[in-house]
Amino acid sequence: MSTHLLALQDFTQAQLQTFIERALVLKKERKSGIYHNHLAGRTICLLFEKPSTRTRVSFESAMYGMGGQVIFMSAKETQLDRGEPLKDTARVLARYADAIVVRTFGQEVVDELSKYSDVPVVNALTDLHHPCQILSDVMTVIESKGTLDGLKIVWLGDGNNMANSWIQAASVLGFSLTLACPEGYEPDPALLEAASKVAKHPITLLRDPVEAVRGADVINVDVWASMGQEDESEARLSIFQPYQLNSSLLNKANKEAIVLHCLPAHREEEITEEVLEGAQSVAFDQAENKMHMHKAILELLINDEL
Repeated sequence: MSTHLLALQDFTQAQLQTFIERALVLKKERKSGIYHNHLAGRTICLLFEKPSTRTRVSFESAMYGMGGQVIFMSAKETQLDRGEPLKDTARVLARYADAIVVRTFGQEVVDELSKYSDVPVVNALTDLHHPCQILSDVMTVIESKGTLDGLKIVWLGDGNNMANSWIQAASVLGFSLTLACPEGYEPDPALLEAASKVAKHPITLLRDPVEAVRGADVINVDVWASMGQEDESEARLSIFQPYQLNSSLLNKANKEAIVLHCLPAHREEEITEEVLEGAQSVAFDQAENKMHMHKAILELLINDEL
């Protein structure tokens, strides 16, 4: 039976650590000039309903970098746009490709595809979860700090799909997490409750961004209006303004704190130019690490080595 990557809660601590450790090895080897051929003769299908720069290119680069091939399709280019059932699409694509990587809106889409697919289905983003991104983010933290143990990791801003997956990562991997979100913009309450019940360390939801970042080792921010929320952008600007990561707020964190942003960034909104381009920002290392993490995910799932 294929292993799908739909949400981080579906994996054990050891399995998530395997993804991260393998990605770190693949990155180190690539930097040493070692090329990989572990997916030679294999093909993945990228099925994207949402636009993408980093996610698409990093998955394509990852697959080509492992010796495999890629077929990219936007949903509008498929029979899905004409009403073909997801279960039919899943069963057909599984006979053509060795994995299906999906970037879409509803979590129910990847859930339905995985139910009928005989090959791994990888969630490359839904409105509820962004598991591959958070795995590469955690990889970046470990790369920068050496460990997750004892760190104060903070999420600042909207309780979106990124926040949800950070919560699940904290629950499974066993690190503490502090989130600061405006009222009415919290993470998914059922997901937060479920994760908190099994978490080894506190997962704390606050309103005050200053309190949240005080003594932080890692601060993670994202855009205030995600794809599909563009009509809310103007209203969100005033609501989220106190959560902007600027030098004044960053100074409340530890001096060696690192700043994460999954990009694209709206400079002078959720983060200032000064902070994003500053010495504490690892946003572009974080972006690179998506490719290495995607290599690890595809290799381990397609070759059934997890």
